[in-house]
Amino acid sequence: MLLRDDAAFRLSLVATGQHLTWAGENSLAEIAADGFRIDAKIDLRQPDTTTVGVSQALAGAVAGFADFFDRRRPDMLLVLGDRFEIFGAVQAAMLARIPVAHLCGGDLTEGAVDDAVRHAMTKMAHLHFVSNADAARRVRQMGEDPQYIYQVGSPGLDRIRTVTPMPREAFFDSIDLKARAKNAVVTFHPATLSQDCGSECGELMAALDALGPQVGLIFTGVNQDISAGLLQEMIEAFAVSHDNAVVVPTLGSRAYFSALTYADLVIGNSSSGLYEAPSFGVPTVNIGDRQKGRLRAASVIDCAPDRAAIGAAIALALTRNCAGTRNPYGDGHASERIVSALKSIGDPATLLKKKFHLVGAMS
Repeated sequence: MLLRDDAAFRLSLVATGQHLTWAGENSLAEIAADGFRIDAKIDLRQPDTTTVGVSQALAGAVAGFADFFDRRRPDMLLVLGDRFEIFGAVQAAMLARIPVAHLCGGDLTEGAVDDAVRHAMTKMAHLHFVSNADAARRVRQMGEDPQYIYQVGSPGLDRIRTVTPMPREAFFDSIDLKARAKNAVVTFHPATLSQDCGSECGELMAALDALGPQVGLIFTGVNQDISAGLLQEMIEAFAVSHDNAVVVPTLGSRAYFSALTYADLVIGNSSSGLYEAPSFGVPTVNIGDRQKGRLRAASVIDCAPDRAAIGAAIALALTRNCAGTRNPYGDGHASERIVSALKSIGDPATLLKKKFHLVGAMS
């Protein structure tokens, strides 16, 4: 919103990826409700989540953004994170000689291809808005210019400050789930470097089944990565056979933050369990190595992707009081720092020619 409302900028917003699937209908509506205009929609027409389907979607992202850049000629591209479709946007920007500002580079997620995608985007980017000091050191280690590395915190925390959660009863009514004595948010994405994502998901389903009907389970949608279709089918089948479970493909910010407000724990392997959940004082059971390498708040409990370990971690989490947990990803004021840094840049075109900056002295 700060960029949109600042006269120094003319913001163009592009929607792509899951925003344009059936699961993204709520997110498009929320974008409009927040007063944003979507200037372009780039439909990747992803046929499936096989390796071929995802590769074809990546190619579609490169082609779609190349066409958009040719028509609109923006001065800069601002992107977040490590998604393959955003990787396509950055590749197209590189070839179109459009400088890239990258949010949340330098993080680690050693159990997913996202790790390589994120680092590759760092080398294609010109401005780096990182979420923590460790990430800043890694970006410097990759030879990036220290004067263009800004430690701003995670912009995902900014919205937490400005969004008012729904009343408890209204929230549970909105997702058609009767609140239990204990309730959990469950988000499980493909660990894309794993040889058997389905087996890991099966172990999670077994651990959740063992909790019994006294624990309410709110499943969020699966990222459209390799093997996502299989995991979504498994989760939906579980929810159909369990009255204490519901699948909500896209909650949107207000409903998702409401879920974290009223949840007793977060379960899965999503970055949100490490990024946002600590700000709500809710414990996270982080499964497997999809998020291996990320900073962790004291509220995060790591476990192996097998039913016994998951069950033990859940039991431990339910005994934890995580109120007042310090979130290592910032203070919720990243946006102000990002906008200030962008305004300090004169002609963005001067960023295009990069030099490799060596770490340490060399003779």
